[in-house]
Amino acid sequence: MRLVNRRSMLTGSAAVTIGAILTACTGGANNTGGGAASGGAKDTLTLGMTADIEGWDPNNQPGYQGWPGEAIWGLVCRPNEFGELEPSLAESWEISDDRRSFTAHLRQGTTFSDGATADAEAVRANFEFAATNEATRSLYEGITFDVPDAQTITLTWPEPQPLMNDRVSRVKLTSPDLIDSGNLNDKPVGFGPYLLDEAGTTRGSVYSFTKNEEYWEADAYPYAKLVCKVYASETAALNALKTGQIDGTLVNAQSYDEVTSSGFEVKEMNGQTTRLLLTDHNGEIIPALGDVRVRQAINMVFDKQAMVDNLYAGHGEVSHQIFRPGSTAYLDDLADPYPFDVDKAKSLMVEAGYAEGFELELPTMDGQNHDVLMPYVTQQLAELNITVKQVPLTGANAIGDLLSGTYPVVLWQLGNIGDSVQDIDIVVRDTGYWNLEHQKDEYVDEQWDIICTGTDEEAEAAQKAINQYIIDQAWFAPMVNPTSFYAHTADVVIDNVSDLEGLAPKLRDFQ
Repeated sequence: MRLVNRRSMLTGSAAVTIGAILTACTGGANNTGGGAASGGAKDTLTLGMTADIEGWDPNNQPGYQGWPGEAIWGLVCRPNEFGELEPSLAESWEISDDRRSFTAHLRQGTTFSDGATADAEAVRANFEFAATNEATRSLYEGITFDVPDAQTITLTWPEPQPLMNDRVSRVKLTSPDLIDSGNLNDKPVGFGPYLLDEAGTTRGSVYSFTKNEEYWEADAYPYAKLVCKVYASETAALNALKTGQIDGTLVNAQSYDEVTSSGFEVKEMNGQTTRLLLTDHNGEIIPALGDVRVRQAINMVFDKQAMVDNLYAGHGEVSHQIFRPGSTAYLDDLADPYPFDVDKAKSLMVEAGYAEGFELELPTMDGQNHDVLMPYVTQQLAELNITVKQVPLTGANAIGDLLSGTYPVVLWQLGNIGDSVQDIDIVVRDTGYWNLEHQKDEYVDEQWDIICTGTDEEAEAAQKAINQYIIDQAWFAPMVNPTSFYAHTADVVIDNVSDLEGLAPKLRDFQ
């Protein structure tokens, strides 16, 4: 067996790193009840959400600002910021050498909020449901189960699962009785750290929860109550923070100075990489892109530090690779393979026979900072005689149009997932939806096979080899890891952001 994990149950301060509790500063006064309650526990944590949930179906919950779901449902195992598994219902687990089977050893005495036992049969019922649900069916097709006793279950897939950690931690566990009823959207049933307070909840507006003292890791969640308030915009949520209605919310870079000058704390995250995706590696649509020298030249015309300083007001980090620092595929101490050098870039274009350049359509969409980025990108590509034609994408079909392959080059602030094998699957492999032209590559396929079937060491080396290969082949032009911000009152402590996508603190991060 590989990847044996024997994780003892953590409680109290051993479960999390708890920073010092600070006194709120001027302008950051907290009227939401976030102070200490009797017995040393904190009272109420009130969070602003800029997007509503779509009901209580556990299979239809947002990963972004998904605090209501995190409050209600537990998992077999939960992922940390790099996709490594941590205990939840499972105290320990093993993954088979062929990466097809996952055996979970479940903790005893866990019950759902409707009184049903959270045991191996309940896990089976939830994964069977995931295998029939339209949204998740493809991930669990053909899965089989072995349940030798109430605390042990083995899940087996027909094929090796390089994304096993994701598959196991994706399913939110609810009561089998609720699944059988078909009324999943009406009322949530789980065994998570909080229970829904129906009297204090108004759908679409505010969701209230009380602490589940029976939760195995209850001490890691210091707040007796949780309230999530929905706001129509980031501006509305920021105003709520400033007037003491909430304890925290996501804010943008334009609000950074206002937030910090008002006495609020800010947690910084770098869960995205601004990049050009140069997906026509074979030059099937734009012949010039089939020459690696052209793709390398494109990389060399962008002054990345100037982009951080001027386009992101200093809120970001220069990026030379698409993977998140600390992830398996990330190459430590990588020197910039394509330093800013317009003259060198022009000479590469001449060598490739494209000194006259070519025309390039770049799609634009709201919310991707294109209004700030596109003028500079257009200007710099013009140095290579590459003429940019912007194509606005709007409406219900915008994302479908973006991913259709019509545009082989896209400028996007794309997430860098902490579990880099997921990024490889989504962005690099020819089957990935962000590999827009879906052009096969023999080397990537060979390394992916190693990731699927090799030892842990071989799989890690294969991830790094893929990263080095796409850098050498200039499949992307990475530019900046922009900083995103979570603003909060000073008496709320966020030492770490454990979100796999690096976009917002998880509920367990609030201390």
